[in-house]
Amino acid sequence: MTTCRFCGATIDLTLVDLGQQPPSNSYLETADASEKLFPLCAVVCDECHLVQLADDVPADEIFTADYAYFSSYSPSWVAHAQKYAQDMTERFGLDRSSKVVEIASNDGYLLQHFVKAGIPVLGVDPAAGCAEAARKIGVPTEVAFFNAQTAKHLRDAGHGADLMAANNVLAHVPDIRSFVEGIAILLNDDGVITIEFPHLLNLLNLVQFDTIYHEHYSYLSLLAVERIFAKCGLKVFDVQELVTHGGSLRVFACKADTGRQTDGPGLATMRDKEQSAGLDARAAYEGFELKCHAVRDHLRAFLNTAKSEGKTVVAYGAAAKGNTLLNYAGIGAHEIDFVCDGNPAKQEKFLPGSRIPILSPDHIISAKPDYVLILPWNLRTEISDELKPIREWGGQFVVAVPEIEVW
Repeated sequence: MTTCRFCGATIDLTLVDLGQQPPSNSYLETADASEKLFPLCAVVCDECHLVQLADDVPADEIFTADYAYFSSYSPSWVAHAQKYAQDMTERFGLDRSSKVVEIASNDGYLLQHFVKAGIPVLGVDPAAGCAEAARKIGVPTEVAFFNAQTAKHLRDAGHGADLMAANNVLAHVPDIRSFVEGIAILLNDDGVITIEFPHLLNLLNLVQFDTIYHEHYSYLSLLAVERIFAKCGLKVFDVQELVTHGGSLRVFACKADTGRQTDGPGLATMRDKEQSAGLDARAAYEGFELKCHAVRDHLRAFLNTAKSEGKTVVAYGAAAKGNTLLNYAGIGAHEIDFVCDGNPAKQEKFLPGSRIPILSPDHIISAKPDYVLILPWNLRTEISDELKPIREWGGQFVVAVPEIEVW
């Protein structure tokens, strides 16, 4: 039996068991390098409705100094961050007297926009390589895992926040209670916290099981987030639906006792949507594993057919979600010749588990494959636009989630 990482209840409901897998961002230096495997099984708490991993990989096994995810390599994500900075500055009247703190600030992709507007910022990120990249573009950054203790240290150092941002990080913390308690500590009395996360409802409806990997300790709904925040002294006052990461929520919250924000219209709308989907009952989660089996089997069948017809298949995007998919399906370099990625930190390495070589994108043009499998399906439009030249030799694009699509 598993114990819920937030409320401590005993859990006996499995969402999906994806087997033994390596951490999805632990890229290999050589094809024969040794690697560690860990269980990857998502379960559901009947009490607080938090979907979570049954087993934890220690955070320092994942967020190392050479952690290879840099947000700035996605133009669409940088544009998303720029719009966020503009919108929040206007909505909450931020100026040179304000302080913006971002948790999991990565390479400064978001805070750079506040810096350009003259608004003081601080980034907090556990990966030293990302922090150094952020400092180079003028974003002061603390290297630390964020929790209640870190928040007290930052508060004492004068970093009380008028706006806190935590994009796609709440799912990444094993001790979710301490993390949210830290937000309440660092937030100024009338400050606002926004968090963004892939919406659990989309994971369920669109079979996005490949967003399950060891970095993501939790899989979030508004239902669960409201309960967690309330227990830690925070009040959710608005929600926005976003298209990022296959469908995300941006949740706005303030201190429950001193915050002055009134409820926005998105809050009641999303509560109703989740209630209609039955996220507070077991039935919404049962049967999901069979849907994952279907995605896995259809991808295997597609690759087997391509191989038997003498077609070549490469992949694009050395993304964590792609590694979950490939390893769950047991796919390797025999089925996919190579994967391309625009991030130099990943190039000339090998995908964890599948050990498929990672090359620069120009290799697609020289290899002229019949199919390009887009692993980060949430960026399919951006990637297919970038790779339009494959049409010159009759190349086609493929995505596997929520079902095989070739175009």
